[in-house]
Amino acid sequence: LTVTYMQKKKKSRMNQCPLLMCVLNQYLKLLLSVKAQTLKNYSGYFTAIPTLAKEKRQKTRSFEEGESAVLYCNPPKSSVTPKIHWMDIQLRHIPLNERVTTSLDGNLYFANLIVNDSREDYTCNAHYISASVILPKERISISVTPSNSVVKNRRPQLQKPAGSHSSYLVLRGQTLTLECIPKGLPTPEVQWERMDSPLSPARVRMLKYKRWLQIESVSEADDGEYTCTAQNSQGSVKHHYSVTVEAAPYWTRRPEDHLYAPGETVRLDCQAEGIPTPNITWSINGVPIAGTDSDSRRHVSSGTLILTDVQYSDTAVYQCEATNKHGNILVNTRVHVLPPQILTADGLVYKATEGQTALLQCHTFGSPQPKPNFPAVDLLVFIVWDLNGCRYSEYTDGSLKITDVQMEDSGIYSCEISTKLDSVSATGSITVQDKPGSPYSLGLSEKKDRSVTLSWMPGAENNSPRKEEQNPEKGRWEEYRRVPQDIRHLEIHLQPYNTYHFRVRAVNGIGMSEPSPPSDSYSTPAAKPDMNPENVTTVSTDSNSMVITWQELEQRQFNGPGFKYKIYWRQASGSSPHWKESSASNPPFIVNGTGTFIPFEIKVQAVNELGVGPEPDAEIGYSGEDLPLEAPSEVAVTELNKTTVLVRWSPVSMESVRGHLLGYKIHLRKKGPRTHSRRSLPMQEPAADRNRVIVVHGNKVEMVVSDLQFYSNYTLTVAPFNSKGEGPHSKAYHFSTPEGGKVIFYSAFSFLTFESPSETEMTLRWGAPNKPNGVLTGYLLQYYEPVPGISSEQLMESINLPLDTEFTLKGLNPQIQYHFMLRALTAAGDGEPIEIEGATLLDGGETAHSFATQGWFIGLISAMVLLLLVLLILCYIKKSKGGKYSVKENEEDQVNGAHTKKDGEFGEYNDNEKCSTNQQSVCESKSSSNDSLADYGDSVDIQFNEDGSFIGQYSGRRDPNGHATHGSSGATSPINPNMPPPSISFPTSVTGFLGPN
Repeated sequence: LTVTYMQKKKKSRMNQCPLLMCVLNQYLKLLLSVKAQTLKNYSGYFTAIPTLAKEKRQKTRSFEEGESAVLYCNPPKSSVTPKIHWMDIQLRHIPLNERVTTSLDGNLYFANLIVNDSREDYTCNAHYISASVILPKERISISVTPSNSVVKNRRPQLQKPAGSHSSYLVLRGQTLTLECIPKGLPTPEVQWERMDSPLSPARVRMLKYKRWLQIESVSEADDGEYTCTAQNSQGSVKHHYSVTVEAAPYWTRRPEDHLYAPGETVRLDCQAEGIPTPNITWSINGVPIAGTDSDSRRHVSSGTLILTDVQYSDTAVYQCEATNKHGNILVNTRVHVLPPQILTADGLVYKATEGQTALLQCHTFGSPQPKPNFPAVDLLVFIVWDLNGCRYSEYTDGSLKITDVQMEDSGIYSCEISTKLDSVSATGSITVQDKPGSPYSLGLSEKKDRSVTLSWMPGAENNSPRKEEQNPEKGRWEEYRRVPQDIRHLEIHLQPYNTYHFRVRAVNGIGMSEPSPPSDSYSTPAAKPDMNPENVTTVSTDSNSMVITWQELEQRQFNGPGFKYKIYWRQASGSSPHWKESSASNPPFIVNGTGTFIPFEIKVQAVNELGVGPEPDAEIGYSGEDLPLEAPSEVAVTELNKTTVLVRWSPVSMESVRGHLLGYKIHLRKKGPRTHSRRSLPMQEPAADRNRVIVVHGNKVEMVVSDLQFYSNYTLTVAPFNSKGEGPHSKAYHFSTPEGGKVIFYSAFSFLTFESPSETEMTLRWGAPNKPNGVLTGYLLQYYEPVPGISSEQLMESINLPLDTEFTLKGLNPQIQYHFMLRALTAAGDGEPIEIEGATLLDGGETAHSFATQGWFIGLISAMVLLLLVLLILCYIKKSKGGKYSVKENEEDQVNGAHTKKDGEFGEYNDNEKCSTNQQSVCESKSSSNDSLADYGDSVDIQFNEDGSFIGQYSGRRDPNGHATHGSSGATSPINPNMPPPSISFPTSVTGFLGPN
């Protein structure tokens, strides 16, 4: 079909209208002219450009800060949906974010208004892409006035969609967009989830700051329930979406065109899917089968058309059509019933590589189909292959296979198939290709200082020879150029002061030949350099020097002996216009005494013994940097919300940076909560939470700092930095964050313990919250009896004294195991609970699962104490027996002593008198009386008579002076036997200690 356009001019009362003439050139060469009027007269055939109705200028709409708002666009109706752009009068887009967004209908939604939203030029622009037209609407003016009510937060509500549930019907393959636009203060966050399965990141996209959920190319797997949740600190709101996916018909199996022989059975499979399930019908040459003459050889089963015993008259076009309420699809299938024939075309040319395998096909068609071993003797089919009169063997299916192909296998092959009745034949040729032969007879001519001409003779079957150049210093061959096959010589440009060898290879479609033998060597004379190094720059690190570096030249680019680099430098500005110079054999080159961060012009030139290279271009480099000298000033902090602030500062002068200004670093230090309970634990936060460094790159002088802690004091400083490091810090700026958020007990430092003074009382003790996020107003204690599967009644106790860290419950049941939950309270709300389970421990059940309360442990400790007691008794008895003295010797000593005293004197005992030899045992007994079991601390005090009999008692620890702690009047000794009876004391309460659950 050929379409040509001819334009004529015709006068009319309206504008001059072009006439379009379509010339349709088909096989019958039918000429048809169609006159088309303008787009206005024939809007039914073409999409008219939408027009915008005149609107009255809207009055300024007034709002209070924190309210929500909607600016309506209402673009003109059109067959094509326009793309909406909200702009100002300067054609700049209105910034969109989580607070300000657009919907599918083009309206502009504000979740909450701020004073900066006030403006008079909100303009909705409808862009009709196909018509290349943008229609602006009347400007909308809004005024936002500050209000104290902005501190009163608002629960989230949905501006769009309305209600709590929406239903969507979408077809398979289409794009589905669900929108969820909330309002509230603070700006709500939006989360999407799928109720029956997780959302797949590969299937869905979040657009418009999560206000849109979009699924492209919808499939049946996307059918289900979706939920949008908008939440802020004041609450949350949800909207449910029911998505039903249906599908227009699509093919799962379609029939194909085929050739058949008379008498065969034809099966045309036609299967389609869709929602709802499509209905499948068949037609022959456009006529439904139901409307044609009935034929017993033709029937339809489950969408499959079956033709039995086909004849030549069954050759036709068969149409399968699948239809449901969403559309229909049609497929054409051509059935050809033909007589027997050879299907392999005559004169086919097969190409094979020498040494590989060539497979020649000979496909036949007949009824019955010809086969080499056909059972009917009178209709045996013979397939014979022939190459230049020589017979070849073949496979049973009639194919011919040639293995290890050689050049002599090239030729014309014929295939003849014959039966008793007739015979047919087909011919084809094989051309065997191989890699070309190596070129030879390489020669060098027209030898010059910078070039030489290489010539060669091609080998057998040459196609695309190439020349390769060798660098003797590096010892490797390099490809120089590829040239067409008809070229026999080539001029090669060379570098001075090098020695070259050449060789040539031929290339064709099979591969590359072996290289030719190398040519004679050729050496070029030396010359001055013809190029300079590249990438000349400075990489200085020392503040009083400059390091110049560059990309070195390859050795073959030296062009001569005595190669080196000449370095030039001078200050880029100042009173020194003269260049300073030096030389080096390789980079880098260091210039000392340059000063700090001084700009220099630098250049590097290649030099050898024959001269210098071309004049290099000067580059700008800098000497080493040093730390900045000046600190930012006028640091200010503006609160954006309770945990986010905007930090601003005045920039430092570029002269004080002493280097390239890389940016600023904001050092933020958290000093702790604004109030600190004297009974709370100290804040044990990680260092990364107490001290933060925010890096601001470039010349920016403001930065938003988020993730601050509620109700905390902060100190902030700003410092510039360059590649050398940070400069001085600005004056510290102190600010505080307001109260908000939930009370948090740090799990590493919080605790909740209990103690049972009686069988009906329990005292709970806890540590104050480490992160109150506000002023602590008290605690809420909840407790109940946990029963599996039953919701127990909860009892509550309000503790209105925030400094209290213990509370006693009375009237408890000793047979019940209670579950306790303690929450801290602030003005912002309830905190997360810490929990514990326990019971009164006199007759109640177990609460502490420590091994110290187990029966086996108590028995083991008792046995060990008893064994230690027996051992100590035995040791004391043995020691006491060793301290006895002889009665007889004592009496003799007393008699002898009586003779030495005056008559009438009584011999009193004196501690200060020295012991005689016969009284040594008495002295020893006296000194050993202090060596009792009481000296062992917590040991048991044992008392004995002089004969070693047991009269001891249990007593407490002795002090170093030998005084008993339980009322004993003096040190224990054999001459102080009057001791109170033994007593044993036990604790009257048990204390449990558990951490938070």
